[in-house]
Amino acid sequence: KYLPNQYQTEVLAGYKEPDEASSEYLLQELDIPYQIVPNMQRAISPINDYKAYQFIKEKINNYEPSIVHTHAAKAGALGRTAALFAQYKPKAIVHTYHGNVFDGYFSPVKTKIILGIERWLATKSDAIVSISETQKKELVEKYKIAPAEKIHVIPLGFDLTKFTQNNEQKRKQFRKAYQINDDTVLISITGRLAPVKNHRLFIEAIALLKQKTNIPFIVFVVGDGELMQEIQEFALQKGLTIENNPAITKYFNPVITSLRHYVTPQSRNPVIPLPHNPVIPNIIFTSWRKDIDIINAGSDIVALSSINEGTPVSIIEAMASGKAVLCTNVGGVADVVQHGVNGLLSSSNVVEYAEHLQGLIENEGLRLSLAANAQQSVLEKYSHLRLARDMENLYRNLLIP
Repeated sequence: KYLPNQYQTEVLAGYKEPDEASSEYLLQELDIPYQIVPNMQRAISPINDYKAYQFIKEKINNYEPSIVHTHAAKAGALGRTAALFAQYKPKAIVHTYHGNVFDGYFSPVKTKIILGIERWLATKSDAIVSISETQKKELVEKYKIAPAEKIHVIPLGFDLTKFTQNNEQKRKQFRKAYQINDDTVLISITGRLAPVKNHRLFIEAIALLKQKTNIPFIVFVVGDGELMQEIQEFALQKGLTIENNPAITKYFNPVITSLRHYVTPQSRNPVIPLPHNPVIPNIIFTSWRKDIDIINAGSDIVALSSINEGTPVSIIEAMASGKAVLCTNVGGVADVVQHGVNGLLSSSNVVEYAEHLQGLIENEGLRLSLAANAQQSVLEKYSHLRLARDMENLYRNLLIP
């Protein structure tokens, strides 16, 4: 969208999984044409993957791009392979690692195979883009994907404007809809409910926190995924009460409070209507929502508990909203969050994580100080305009050595 006019782009994308939200609305809002690649999806399928590869190869032959730039694991493997074996040869092949699938996704044997494929593809790529210095170091030293001189660090960029606007009004609107008092500390966590996001650590810390603090708090788990039911069951086993009705809470709606449903460890039934003056549950599962700016505005603390992370997008958005953040210190998180300055970092030890949460809940001054520094630190560094400039410089250097 923001590259100079001489860069004409054909956007290809894969299908979303059934438990994922679609990102197509982003392209539609920016008025960017795109095409879904038939048969390309996250799950590995030799037949479907081959069909997707053939489609991409044909598209390259017809479109004749100067640059093929791929993103993420599946699209990166299929797109770069298609570019290598297409009849038309692009001048440059580029791949961006937004995270990686080398930790927390597959068995050791599959991971070893994937690493071998990625290393081979890297030798055929003209440039590799890393989204943080930490990630570059991992790609070079830990995973040995490519030499340092081939990897270019270009941080992600976003239009963060909406996360800075009307936050007080959004906060009141959100809390009124959920009947949450202003003195209740609201903790939110946004992301796919998948093993790599490690929601179990977060839920276990919340259960500890419930025993340790007298400050009223409530948790919003925003997102969906294959572990939704498992995570909800885990929360119930930990003695937490939950609310779960994604069909109602998927998008912001001021009248949802009259339709909410309540789940207790005893009932385990997601369709019990709440009484007229309900007791607020410990955790509300919202499924996927587009209005993250409103959720962030209503929150006091935004958390991340991943075991592997490239650049934490949900945390950057939270910091742009002026919120205190707590993250596990993994991957590229430390490139965004400086412990004790614009957020808090924790190991994956549940006691330590819970202690950091408790400190944020019980110390409003600390929350406000971290939040103020957070917003200032991300608005320029992660600007979408800066990203476009950096990417143009890379493309220009590849096309005109």
